[in-house]
Amino acid sequence: MSRKYLIETFGCQMNVHDSERMAGLLEQAGFEAADDAGDADVVVINTCSVRERAEEKLYTRLGELRQLAVEQGHDPIVAVAGCVAQQEGAAIFKRAPGVADVVIGTQALRRLPMLVEQAAQKKGTGVILPGSHVAERVDAGGTKMTPVPFFLDLTAYDDVTWPLGVTRRSDPVKAYVTIIEGCNEFCSFCVVPYTRGHERMRRKADILAEVREAAGTGHREVQLLGQIVNHYAAPDDPACDFAALLEAIHAIDGIDRIRFASPHPRHVTSAFLAAMARLPKICRHLHLPVQSGSTRMLDAMRRRYTRESYLDLVASVRERLPDVALSTDMIVGFPGESEADFEDTLSLTAAVGYHSIFSFKYSERPNTLAEKRLPDDVPAEVKTRRIMALQALQRDIQTSLHERLVGQEVAVLVDAASRRRATELSGRTSTNVVVNLPGSADWIGRIVPVRIERAGPHSVWGQPCRSK
Repeated sequence: MSRKYLIETFGCQMNVHDSERMAGLLEQAGFEAADDAGDADVVVINTCSVRERAEEKLYTRLGELRQLAVEQGHDPIVAVAGCVAQQEGAAIFKRAPGVADVVIGTQALRRLPMLVEQAAQKKGTGVILPGSHVAERVDAGGTKMTPVPFFLDLTAYDDVTWPLGVTRRSDPVKAYVTIIEGCNEFCSFCVVPYTRGHERMRRKADILAEVREAAGTGHREVQLLGQIVNHYAAPDDPACDFAALLEAIHAIDGIDRIRFASPHPRHVTSAFLAAMARLPKICRHLHLPVQSGSTRMLDAMRRRYTRESYLDLVASVRERLPDVALSTDMIVGFPGESEADFEDTLSLTAAVGYHSIFSFKYSERPNTLAEKRLPDDVPAEVKTRRIMALQALQRDIQTSLHERLVGQEVAVLVDAASRRRATELSGRTSTNVVVNLPGSADWIGRIVPVRIERAGPHSVWGQPCRSK
């Protein structure tokens, strides 16, 4: 019988893509996908440490897996991967003794099958390998304690190549392709440089080969990933910056749409905007994370731009790309944020008119400059009040922008069955607006013209303009 695996993914698109890679590695090693933990021989928890209570989410899940072993006698190999694994390391074994068997860092994913095999061979035997860790595991009866080995690999590789054909893509329409790993910005609130490491660029040739492979397997949209995606510079082609990479990808047959996440405002160049304006496959959506509307807070966050320079950038973007939809990230309650600072955030949000916002209440992240140097001095109830006010403002802005689409015909790349109704499909416009529409499952992967009839704050609804 084939062994089975389950990967549970928390966090960002980078984590989703890492899970696709780990799935491919495990399948190459002879595993098959399982539907739930109760049917899996290996459970991988791929973690994110960016958001509040990320660690608690992991330990809650580890506790549930412990109960699975106690109540049902099912005790799979448990591997913890991702940013919390990189951040916490051996502390995971101490805090959740007897549950996790493998902890693997963000840049050591290719060792996952080897570590899983080592854990399977040694589990419960009391044989300790060099560099492994020992804890006590409760058996299915809940009483007997047996020493078991744990395997820890937080090795960070500077080599960011990845073999073609390994990734098991979870989306039939959209393909994630990493172009940069790590980050050198060191914003004071951000844990990414400590969990993903310093900035490392993939070779242009490898990126283009992966995009061609994705196109060959029917993926119509490619999404380029990197912590600072527009800071790309090809190590194998000195003339290739992010704009030139977009142009090279645009020339690949079979790809209809190109997206990327996330750019940094400091690295938006004239060449980049010119490429967006010139190349029709590049989606008319630009994510420009601002984090705060207050220059004082931006300085404390080490963002290295001001409110005024950011608004100047937005004006330049809109002049070059009048049809672009902008989105952003916002943090409320950063250390020292006053009511005046927060009002600056509200006024900037209103002035820009974002199509969408990812908003967060500030929480300390381990090892960051803010955690070490700045007291978390904004009360929790103030953070809650502020984020509710920001989200209410944004909801009104989004509703107004979506209502402008009513009566218009838009091109929708259908990518899934709708989560609202079984008879509907869902897709996105080039500007990243979610569109629900009636249709059949064989439309998934097609670009369909849709006339918008209704609008809400989070999505719109329309009718296909002609039979497909």
